[in-house]
Amino acid sequence: METNIKPTPLMQNNNFKLFWLGRMFSGIAYQMTAVAVGWQIYAITGKVIYLGFVGLAQFLPMFLLTLPVGHVADRYNRRLIISISQIAQAAGVFFLAAGSHGNWLTKISILVVVALFGAAHSFDGPTMNAFMPGLVDENEFPRAAAVAASAMQTSFIIGPALGGLLYAFGPVVVYISAGALLAAASMMIFFIRHVHREPGHETADIKSVFAGISFIKSRPVILGAISLDLFAVLLGGATALLPVFARDILKTGPWGLGLLRSSPAVGALLMSFFLSVNPLKNGVGKKMFTAVVIFGAGTIVFAVSKNFWLSAAALVVLGGADVISVVIRQALVQMKTPDNMRGRVSAVSSMFVGTSNQLGEFESGLTASWFGTVPAAMIGGIGTIIVVFLWMKFFPALLHADKIEKES
Repeated sequence: METNIKPTPLMQNNNFKLFWLGRMFSGIAYQMTAVAVGWQIYAITGKVIYLGFVGLAQFLPMFLLTLPVGHVADRYNRRLIISISQIAQAAGVFFLAAGSHGNWLTKISILVVVALFGAAHSFDGPTMNAFMPGLVDENEFPRAAAVAASAMQTSFIIGPALGGLLYAFGPVVVYISAGALLAAASMMIFFIRHVHREPGHETADIKSVFAGISFIKSRPVILGAISLDLFAVLLGGATALLPVFARDILKTGPWGLGLLRSSPAVGALLMSFFLSVNPLKNGVGKKMFTAVVIFGAGTIVFAVSKNFWLSAAALVVLGGADVISVVIRQALVQMKTPDNMRGRVSAVSSMFVGTSNQLGEFESGLTASWFGTVPAAMIGGIGTIIVVFLWMKFFPALLHADKIEKES
């Protein structure tokens, strides 16, 4: 039995510090691996379609395993689940390093390893989200959610840049470095002294696996928050069109594309730091809707801009607004869900919001092929704002949600 831990302020909480570092290390490793795999498989095949296959190989395991993962996260030790999944990811990355060093890695073996890597990675997200509330005092959770978001945004900035830099020395260096980061992250999570939680004892049947969906449907605030974020990501996928904007509209080169790609993460990181110092307290429902409107407006400004720096600034604002929405959604979902359901509810949230990133990119590409690049981005931004006003009508409980706190 693990020992109960007396609540401590966030900045003095060693458990949360280990969690934050572990989350950042694993995020950096994931981004580094994505860069190396993309470069390597394109170098081997010379065909752009294989970049799509890499995304598909990661998406399918996540989509198929997310709901069962949620059930596992509610039945077993979450700390061990995260640690084991990260060790499994490290093993996959070290396999890629060995294959690259021995020059026997093929396009098929890369895709198979990426799929296995994706399967292991699918255990991370929902379990991490369900794990965090047990590490901090309830009053500190809004601040903790913002600080945790900063870990991911930091990895989004550092990971691709570090992966690209190390790739100059060959893919083996990237993979070994990523594997070492994942192993370190696993050890950090393993040594967290988590607040005691009795494991679940529900039967592993279909009803239990899908209990997360049933729970969300019965909670308008949670359903509204998850679905609003889903549609915002789905419609506001203009970042998928960045290569076209950079080359054909803003007339910049690869350096400009790199800066544009990093701009949303910069805005998100700055906002994460701001929210960690000034946590959201009152009127969180209205603030979430306002943030999504700003997200849509930022998308529209980016779509019509012909000036590089205005476009970059719009993406910074867009990224900052997105973090506000994400922090509120995650905090509402975790605080209004009982601990024995957090794994499954987090799994449903991860499945819908996570997969909407890929679907959002598909939607942007499809509308761009139909109407043109600029109109496609504008349609996404306008559609996002329309969804906000519809959701304000459909989910008044979310609109009037005041504080992030547990349901009584």
